[in-house]
Amino acid sequence: MTSMHGGDIAIVGAAETTEIGSLPGVSMLNLHADAARNALADAGLTAKDVDGIATAGPLAMEVSHHLGITPRWLDGTMVGGCSFMLHVRHAAAAIAAGAADVVLVTHGESGRSRVGVGPRGPNPSSAQGQFEAVYGAQTPYSTFTVPALAFLQERGLEREALAQVVVAQRAWAVNNPRASRRTPTTVEAVLDQPPIAWPFTKDMCCVVTDGGGALVLMSAERAADLPAADRAVYLLGSGESAEAPMVSQMADPGSFEAFRRASAEAFATAGITHADVDHLMAYDAFAHLPLYMLEDLGFVGRGESRDFIADGHTGKGGSLPMNTNGGGLSYTHTGMYGMFAIQEAVRQLRGEAVEQVPGVGISFVQGVGMFFAAAGSLVLGNRRP
Repeated sequence: MTSMHGGDIAIVGAAETTEIGSLPGVSMLNLHADAARNALADAGLTAKDVDGIATAGPLAMEVSHHLGITPRWLDGTMVGGCSFMLHVRHAAAAIAAGAADVVLVTHGESGRSRVGVGPRGPNPSSAQGQFEAVYGAQTPYSTFTVPALAFLQERGLEREALAQVVVAQRAWAVNNPRASRRTPTTVEAVLDQPPIAWPFTKDMCCVVTDGGGALVLMSAERAADLPAADRAVYLLGSGESAEAPMVSQMADPGSFEAFRRASAEAFATAGITHADVDHLMAYDAFAHLPLYMLEDLGFVGRGESRDFIADGHTGKGGSLPMNTNGGGLSYTHTGMYGMFAIQEAVRQLRGEAVEQVPGVGISFVQGVGMFFAAAGSLVLGNRRP
């Protein structure tokens, strides 16, 4: 019997849009299509092979119709930037249950050029519109300030801790030709930039780009018959959770319960420990997020994340290479970054990354959605247990 975990489900296709960055001539829907076609080609399949589709906007049926797919399974889960981690988890459950055979997960976002995208800002009648936006928390950088400051204060840290994250991420991006920010930097240079919203300076905030990516999933049994079966990446474990829909309603601004719950389930379903993880992709829309994740996922103790990064553990040759594409801070960030974190994990597991880490067998991918609202965790491996 096929299970959704334990390596019974495989990612057989993974690709980003042909270009990322500033793409004013490409609509959001066509970014989805470009990524989908690239991922299907990577898998050696066509749209006719697909019977399941998952997107986080536009509607799954809009993407399937645009691609000429008639699905028997659809998932339109939208929980912000970690939606794609949940899509992989849901697709695995669908395949294991026989509800779909080949699932295509697509992402496309004109985050910079805003082509085919609705207006920014919360709905004025929503809880966020009524109780946060009216006080100035209207943008990601202004909404994230309170938890970032709470994290630093509780641990007795200064803004240098945020700058150190930027420096570590940038080092991975320097040699990546697709990265948006490639100039090496220092803690001092990051801190000397004009403030965007205290405590953030410009490089502590993610880049803003256009682009997308897509994944193709099927059973490992079926994947074994593909010409490129040796490039399959397997879902070993996963988890998802959510807390309050607004930052102001977090139970503890200095720690995120959904990170702890989702990651704990991912470790348990994969049957691994932290010591088994060779590579970490930690969603980094802003510089404080990897600090939270390292602690809430249990890779380090409370208050130890700053020193862990400063001591080089997440860098080249470190004990836990993290965000090896440069992350949302330096590589790309279309508004919902989770797809790109999964893409880099797949590249590392296939041995195809620009900055390839030797011997990656297990990658942990952690996403966050809608500021501190939702969390999704994936454990991926290049071998079946």
